[in-house]
Amino acid sequence: QVHLVESGGGLVQAGGSLRLSCAASGRILSINVMGWYRQAPGKQRELVATITSGGSTNHADSVKGRFTVSRDNAKRTVYLQMMSLKPEDTAVYYCYANGRTPTGPFGSWGQGTQVTVSS
Repeated sequence: QVHLVESGGGLVQAGGSLRLSCAASGRILSINVMGWYRQAPGKQRELVATITSGGSTNHADSVKGRFTVSRDNAKRTVYLQMMSLKPEDTAVYYCYANGRTPTGPFGSWGQGTQVTVSS
């Protein structure tokens, strides 16, 4: 089974910064897309940013210019650098990855990490 473990969440003031990390482990042949989603209380989970194995990125309009997704393929780790944080960024942030294992394709989620931005 493929496991994703997030780290780096916490409490920050508005205008501050945080860097999230997510490392993949398990029987993995290849990882295609890695990315981040978030879910605020009472709201639907939404895509934040994704990055392909080749380094192509996509960021939600709400975070463009503030957040940057990156990836270290050797470490099988994806990062989310969050700058100029706003209270509306408060949510549980979930890591996602898909790709292939020896028994077939996979799509996995991390357990989530809380990000709280105070005003």
